[in-house]
Amino acid sequence: MKTIKSLSLRKILSYAKPYKSRFNWVVIYAVSLSIFAALRPYMVKQTVDSYVQPQDKTGLLIYVALMGVVLLLEVLSQFFFSYWANWLGQDIVKDIREKLFDKIINFKMRYFDNEPVGKLVTRAVSDIESIASIFSQGLFMIVSDLLKMVVVLGIMFYMNYKLSFIVVLGMPILIYATRVFQQHMKTAFQEVRNQIANLNTFVQERLTGMKIVQLFTREDIEYEKFKEINHKHNVAWLKNILYNSIFFPIADIVSSVTLGIVIWYGGMSIVEGDNLTSFGDLFAYTMLISMLFNPLRQIADKFNVMQMGIIAAERVFDVLETEEEMDDSGSIAAPQFKGEIALSQVYFSYIPGTEVLKGIDLNISAGQTVAIVGASGAGKSTIINLLNRFYDIDSGTITIDGTDIKDFTLDSLRKQVAVVLQDVFLFSDSILNNITLRNPAITKEEVVKVAKQIGIHDFIESLPFGYDYNVKERGVMLSSGQRQLIAFLRAYISNPSILILDEATSSIDTHSEELLQHATEYLTQNRTSIIIAHRLATIINADRIIVMDKGRVVEQGTHKELLMITNGFYKQLYEAQFIKETITL
Repeated sequence: MKTIKSLSLRKILSYAKPYKSRFNWVVIYAVSLSIFAALRPYMVKQTVDSYVQPQDKTGLLIYVALMGVVLLLEVLSQFFFSYWANWLGQDIVKDIREKLFDKIINFKMRYFDNEPVGKLVTRAVSDIESIASIFSQGLFMIVSDLLKMVVVLGIMFYMNYKLSFIVVLGMPILIYATRVFQQHMKTAFQEVRNQIANLNTFVQERLTGMKIVQLFTREDIEYEKFKEINHKHNVAWLKNILYNSIFFPIADIVSSVTLGIVIWYGGMSIVEGDNLTSFGDLFAYTMLISMLFNPLRQIADKFNVMQMGIIAAERVFDVLETEEEMDDSGSIAAPQFKGEIALSQVYFSYIPGTEVLKGIDLNISAGQTVAIVGASGAGKSTIINLLNRFYDIDSGTITIDGTDIKDFTLDSLRKQVAVVLQDVFLFSDSILNNITLRNPAITKEEVVKVAKQIGIHDFIESLPFGYDYNVKERGVMLSSGQRQLIAFLRAYISNPSILILDEATSSIDTHSEELLQHATEYLTQNRTSIIIAHRLATIINADRIIVMDKGRVVEQGTHKELLMITNGFYKQLYEAQFIKETITL
C-alpha cells in the first residue's frame, strides 16, 4: 500500500515539471514562513528578558518595531506560499483533467458498455478536485509544518534544553496517536470515495431515466434505493467524524499537559533561583509549544486530505492507464470515398464467446441505397458500429473502395461516414451549434442553404429564435421527429461519402415523416447509403434489401425479388407487418 501511495504521489508530482520554477518558489516561501514564524516567540523572550525587565523603553520600542517587520515578512510569506501553492495545484489539476477527458473521449465504445457514466463523472470532477487539495492543503502544508517544527525545536533547545526535553517527552504520544489516526482514516476515506461514486452513479442514471421512473410509478422504490445508498454514504462519513472526534481531544490533552508541566517546572526553577530559566523563556514556551504541537496535530488532518487526494489520484490514474483506445495505427487519410463496401467472413462478439455476427459476407456497390432488415438482435446495427470502427471485428475484413478500414486514420474514416440514429442525441445548445458541432469551417449561411435544400428550413425558422433556439439537455424541447430532422441536417452538412440511417424514421408523426422522407431522398442521392429499418414500407424503393437473421445474411435482392421467394424471411416479415398495419387502420 505504501508503494502504491508513493508511486501515485510521484505520478502527481511529475505533472509539476512544467511548473518547476513556481514549485521552487513555493518551497522557498515555505522555508521563509517557517523561519519567520519560529522567530516570533524567540523575539518575545528577548523583549521580556532584555527590555521589559531592565525597563529599557528605547530598546523596547526598537525591538517591537523589529518584531513588526518580522511579522510583516511572515504574513507576506504566508500569502505568497498559500497563493502559489494553490495556483500550482490548480494548474496541475487542469492538465490532469484535460488529459483524462482526452483519454475518455478516445476510449472504445466497449469501455462505455461496462463503465457507469456516474463513475466517470466522479473521476473527472470530484476526484480531480481532491488531487488539487494535495497541493493546496496537503503536501506543501505538511512540508511547511515539518520545517516549522524543526526550526521551533532548534530554537527551543538553543533557549533552554531542560524545558525542551520536557516538551520532547510528550511528542511520542502524539506521534503514535497521529499514526494510528492516519491508518484508520485512510480506510475510512477509501470507503467514502466508493460511496460517493455509487451515489453519483445512482443519481446520474435516475435523472437520465426520469421519464421511465415516473411512467412506471417507481418513485417510491427508487427513493428507498436512494435512501439505502445515502445511508451507506452517511455511515462512511460518520467513521471519519468519529476518528476526528477521538484524535483531536487526545492531541489537545497532550499539548495542554505538556504546557502545564513546562510552566510548573520553569516557574519552580525561577522561584528557586535557577539562572537557566527566565520569565522570557516561559512567555516564549507558551507560544513555542503551541507552534510545535498544533502543526503535529494538523499534520494528521492534512495527511487525511493528502490521503484522500492520493486515493482519488489512484482512481484517476486507473482510468488514465486503461488501455482501451481504438487502434489508430492506420496511416492513410481517407479520401472522398466512391463508397464500395465489402465485408468478408466477418465475425464479431460484444461479449467474448457470444457471437453477434457469424461469418458475414456482404458487398455494397458505390452509390447504391441498401436497406438492412431483420428481427431485433439480428446484427443490423452491429454492422453500422463496425463500419465506423466503434468496435473492431474479431476476424475477417471490412474494406471501403478496396482498402481495409483499419488502414485509414480513425478521424478521416469517421468524417466520411455519417450516421443518423433513431435515438438522436442533442447537446444543451442552439440548433445551429448542434448541426455544426461548433465546426468553425461550417458557416450559418451554409447551414441555412442546406436546410432549404432538404426542406426543413421553415420548421427551424418557426421555432423561437430560429437557428439560435436552445434545445436544452438531450434536445428535450423538441419532438422526436424534430430531433431526427436536426440529425439529418447535421449528417448532410458534413458532406459524407457514406450515409447510414439507423432506424431514423421510426416512431415519428406523419408530418415529420413526410419531411424525413423528402430529406432521405435528397441525402441519399449520389452516395452510398445504408438504411436500417423495421418499417419495410420505407425501404421498398431501395436498390437492394439485405435480410439478416441471428447474425447471418439469409436473403438479399430487390423488394419484388424477395417477395417472390416462397416462405422467405423478407416475405414473412412484410406480410406480417402489412397485416398488422391493416388491422391498425
